[in-house]
Amino acid sequence: MGHLLKTEVRRIAQDIRLPNARKKDSTGICFIGERPFREFLNRYIAHQPGPIRNDKDQTIGEHVGLSFYTLGQRQGLGIGGLKPARAQRGGGNHAPWYVARKDLTNNTLWVVQGHDHPWLQSSQLQAQQTSWVAGVAPLAQLLNAKTRYRQADAPCNFLPDSETGFTLDFAQAQWAVTPGQSAVLYDGDICLGGGVIHSSNHQPGVSIKAPVQ
Repeated sequence: MGHLLKTEVRRIAQDIRLPNARKKDSTGICFIGERPFREFLNRYIAHQPGPIRNDKDQTIGEHVGLSFYTLGQRQGLGIGGLKPARAQRGGGNHAPWYVARKDLTNNTLWVVQGHDHPWLQSSQLQAQQTSWVAGVAPLAQLLNAKTRYRQADAPCNFLPDSETGFTLDFAQAQWAVTPGQSAVLYDGDICLGGGVIHSSNHQPGVSIKAPVQ
């Protein structure tokens, strides 16, 4: 079925009257069924509440456990816009909050306001645990990469570091590059393989107080 578009697969499923032919696409973890994700994790992962801090080093809330958050997350943080002391009604910054860092050592969740905040931008990443369709890593060259679901292909310089790792230098900074997720490489429409993101570097000149994850 690899040569078929999803629309064609759905049409075939309807023709042979499969009961799931019109079922909505799954974008979550399909094997846990229809249940809240946090409720599922609560049953298997120990968690410890801790502080939520912003880029001004202010404590603005409490998280329920770092394992329940991912970089770039916007919903479910339990914090709203901050209103400065003596500010007029309606004053303050009401831009949405995003998870920017998870400090595992100090059990601290770092958040920033605004989708384009510098803490959410990365110009380079390092990946490990590689897997290649051809069985070997490609040579150093200009390729395209995806680091998030539904992300547009991003031009980057591919630099193999070892047999099991590589570095990507992006022409344009990428949003919320997350350790533990995959960096997938393409040469045009051909998927070459990829690796698990280990770390990322941020735009030159950006000062980051919070430990990176």
